[in-house]
Amino acid sequence: MSSDLQSSKSDLARPADFFGRFRQEMDDLISNFASGLPESPFAIALENRGFAVDIAETNGDIEVTAELPGIESDDVEVTVEGGSLVISAEKQAEKKSEDKNWQRVERSYGSFRRVIPLGFMPKPDTLEAELKKGVLHVKIPKPADTKPEAKKIAVKTV
Repeated sequence: MSSDLQSSKSDLARPADFFGRFRQEMDDLISNFASGLPESPFAIALENRGFAVDIAETNGDIEVTAELPGIESDDVEVTVEGGSLVISAEKQAEKKSEDKNWQRVERSYGSFRRVIPLGFMPKPDTLEAELKKGVLHVKIPKPADTKPEAKKIAVKTV
């Protein structure tokens, strides 16, 4: 019988050693997995997923709606870079509470950015942006030369 098989059989005979080793292996597995992740769930949400965005095209405009709960208008930046709309924001919050002999201060910080390719170069002075109750609305007029002309194509019978 091989020594590995013998040692595993003897480990099973001693349940305390088996479960201790099992726990250590699981701790190592979780620790190794977590080492590749950002440090906080807040950072994961902001960096990887960004924030929810709806994009709609109307006759003459592109309308972008972005959910930015808890963000003030001073902390939001809307820019045009190349043929893309860029929305970036930063959130800083501090909550302080004191109760009898206890004092607690919680802080959260995060910045995020979302780039939305438009397929055309908008004129920055024609964009309109409004933040209302945590929802950003951006209206981007499409230049006249980007509006496709409708052309009927004849369908032949074969």
